[in-house]
Amino acid sequence: MKIHRLSIITSLVLFAGTVFVSAEEPTTGLQLYSLRSQFKLRGVAWTLDQVKNFGIKEVELAGTYDQTPEQFKKELEQRGLKPVSSHFPYARYKTDLEGVVKDAKTLGLKFAGCAWIDHKDAFDEAECRDAIATFNRAGEALAKEGITFFYHAHGFEFEPHGTGTLLDLLFAETKPEHVSYEMDVLWIVFPGQDPVKLLEKYPTRWKLMHLKDLKRGVATGSLTGKTDVENDVTLGTGQVDYPAVIAAAKKIGIKHYFIEDESSTSMEQIPVSVVYMKKLGFE
Repeated sequence: MKIHRLSIITSLVLFAGTVFVSAEEPTTGLQLYSLRSQFKLRGVAWTLDQVKNFGIKEVELAGTYDQTPEQFKKELEQRGLKPVSSHFPYARYKTDLEGVVKDAKTLGLKFAGCAWIDHKDAFDEAECRDAIATFNRAGEALAKEGITFFYHAHGFEFEPHGTGTLLDLLFAETKPEHVSYEMDVLWIVFPGQDPVKLLEKYPTRWKLMHLKDLKRGVATGSLTGKTDVENDVTLGTGQVDYPAVIAAAKKIGIKHYFIEDESSTSMEQIPVSVVYMKKLGFE
């Protein structure tokens, strides 16, 4: 009887440990914008077949490529691809919020976000405050449907403001209960910032991450939010210290990670980046 009890207890501990470990293993997803050229030239079905062949299971959207949300979701489902999040244009959040909410619900999204704040030349405080109001309004509307709004910082928000930056102002005045953030690692490094320090500075606000690496030798410190797409290189071969970034991201609880490769060689680079992430413990 003692042996039997010990066996049961041991089995339960092992089972609990297995469940715990699997729950903690992050998954490498893909921002589908990486394959925008393929969607346009080869079509939705062919391109999503390639995504499946990469071993990807979670995806982030940036449009549905001339299909309705219903049609696009069906194509994803047929390939076992889960749409976790999507970017929608800033203008739609300002003028068609109801439509964004409807599309996000139809696609079955957990997160709906914005990747770029429309602005003139250097981003300024007035434009930042307009975005704050827009994001708070969007976040509240999406929250009613169980969807989390997020903003994907793009690098131009590091314009100085007070004792910090306009990005700090965004964090300070968007409502934590309604507005979260997605870190695109390249767009933190390119302006000359430290992704690890920013993750640690706002540990409860970052919910998603774009895995993107910046070519070695490219100058940093620019606040344009723009660089040649060919500066996107295979993960682990550029300027980003990914082991440190991933360790910090896991520590604060980021669950969803998406490779985004905007280069003309993304089809060749993405599979190599997937392998690199496996080396860092990702599925």
